[in-house]
Amino acid sequence: MTSPRLRDGVRDALVVFVIIRVLLFAISSFSVELLPLPPNQPTSVPGWPAPVPTWSWTAPFTATERQDALWFLRIATDGYRTDDNSAAFFPLYPLAIRAVTVLPGVGPLGAALLVSNAALFGALVVLHALTRLELGDAHARRSLLLVALFPTACFLLAPYTESLFLLLSLLAFWYARRDRWALAALAGAGAALTRSVGLILILALWIEAVRQWRREDRAPIPRFAAAAAVAVGPLLYFAWWAAAHGDAFAPLDAQRNWRPDGTAPPWATVWRAVDLAWRHGSWWAMDLLIVTLAVAGIVLVARHVRLTYTAYAVGSLVLPLLLPFTGRPLLSVPRFMAVVFPLAWGWSLAAGRDRPPESAVVGVFGALYGVVAVLFIGWWYVF
Repeated sequence: MTSPRLRDGVRDALVVFVIIRVLLFAISSFSVELLPLPPNQPTSVPGWPAPVPTWSWTAPFTATERQDALWFLRIATDGYRTDDNSAAFFPLYPLAIRAVTVLPGVGPLGAALLVSNAALFGALVVLHALTRLELGDAHARRSLLLVALFPTACFLLAPYTESLFLLLSLLAFWYARRDRWALAALAGAGAALTRSVGLILILALWIEAVRQWRREDRAPIPRFAAAAAVAVGPLLYFAWWAAAHGDAFAPLDAQRNWRPDGTAPPWATVWRAVDLAWRHGSWWAMDLLIVTLAVAGIVLVARHVRLTYTAYAVGSLVLPLLLPFTGRPLLSVPRFMAVVFPLAWGWSLAAGRDRPPESAVVGVFGALYGVVAVLFIGWWYVF
């Protein structure tokens, strides 16, 4: 196999992107007013009114302006405030939105959709190359489809941070594997400036640096330093809060305020989630099903790829389990799993062995994708 190049995956990435984009357009068109609004929804955020779902010709473009998307749009437009816990939302995505609004005729929502959609297409291109590098050509196209059809992948096309985070995380691994550690550090710092969970990249890249040191005799210190440089992203954000408002820890305090129920061991969170799903079904069962699919993918891939990727996947799962909501322990965890790309590798490997068949995996992923997208567009509690 020739050494993979980023441009080699452009065609496959474009095909998958168009398929998933048309699919979400179609779901948005018919589901805007499909469900009754849940109690107390839609909910505005300070400084940004929530849109009431109403069908119009713009519905395919506006239907994902929901939940946390309102925070990103408000921050991109008016900045942070000290009294509303907006500091919990890391700044790179809002900054990207603001940068794109300089284009003629592009408002905040249009800019956010441009950023998210462009980032997803870029992420698919990088994923294609990285998959060829790690697993070979046979799994590249299938992995693209499984990432794009994961049950919560609608957030990758919405005004959310997921697609930008996915792109930057993939670039960090791609450049580290190509021994271009300065670029890996830059991409990783960008990922950690997009979402705080990006700090897990430090551990994953340290593991990669150790592997390259022991098996390829590459100097460890510069590579360890590059991995540690991922922390520069959040440190810049904390420094800005210290300079602008005299409170460097405002982002951490705000995140604790969004998760007020304290910490719990991951196994306790999982046990409570299973118990609530068994007793109540509904949201709890859906959360548990999607997270179970993610865990299964991680388990399926673990022995076939470098520990680098397993550490990233496991860390991305464990961190949100440490801060559960008492009433719904896995709230938001299914969305967080949309960026954990190694799980798609696991399901691709399973489908390649026909256990289960690829059609079954795609069918289950696609059906759940449709359910999640309809609920999200209808302002139900999938976020």
